[in-house]
Amino acid sequence: MSERPRVVPILMYHAVTVAPTPAARELSVPPEAFAEQLAVLADGGFTPLTTAALAAAWRGGGPLPDRPVLITFDDGYEGVYRHALPALTRYGFPATLFVATGWLRGPYDTGGAPDTMLDWDQVRKLAAAGVEIGGHSHSHPQLDGLGDERLRQEVLRCKEILAEEVGTPPESFAYPFGHSSRRVRHTVRGLGFRQALAVGNALAARRQGPYALARLTVRRRTDTEEFARIVEGRGLVRAFARDRVLTKGYAVVRRSRQAVRLCTPGG
Repeated sequence: MSERPRVVPILMYHAVTVAPTPAARELSVPPEAFAEQLAVLADGGFTPLTTAALAAAWRGGGPLPDRPVLITFDDGYEGVYRHALPALTRYGFPATLFVATGWLRGPYDTGGAPDTMLDWDQVRKLAAAGVEIGGHSHSHPQLDGLGDERLRQEVLRCKEILAEEVGTPPESFAYPFGHSSRRVRHTVRGLGFRQALAVGNALAARRQGPYALARLTVRRRTDTEEFARIVEGRGLVRAFARDRVLTKGYAVVRRSRQAVRLCTPGG
């Protein structure tokens, strides 16, 4: 009898805050809810890993704990330092933070961030506390809609800034909006990232490959009961039915836009 394939819940958070802006509200989580969700993981015997640790184990065939889980944050909201880090520290949980370098407060700020973001001193403190810092592009565009040179610059600038500010080049990447394509994945890999995360709202599996690992979205409306179900991999179709319909519909729109761009002179 063959061994059951290993699947891992990779949780995708954004802002952890009491009072989010309207733009960030749906994908935000109150600090008390985040702490309750960590308690669910601890009580359930889950062992959090960084993205790099999971990918290294899958790449090399190394061992994993009985109930691995990943806690990831996108964009770089200040609440990750202010609210999430104390809770993670309390439980001794590692995590991965994917930052859009042009959204963080400081010399590279391009504007456009939907809420209060981290500054670079806070990013360094998160790294020192054991949080893996990964790339999330520079200005957070839909990468699969960019031309080749702009795509390369978005990924490369993010990597170079992180290497300068944190002291080590990032090896993990998360696609903005979860959107990628073969061309995007090839670019991310070619620029030295060793693994990358999408969304998908499914459990991650080794067969997905290191550059298309699926994640589960945690939102403000995700209560403790639903969180406990999705981290166990139960009820995912029902929990994310609306997301999947929207994702499929938007994929058609994006493919149409790309076709128009490619057929337009100078596009």
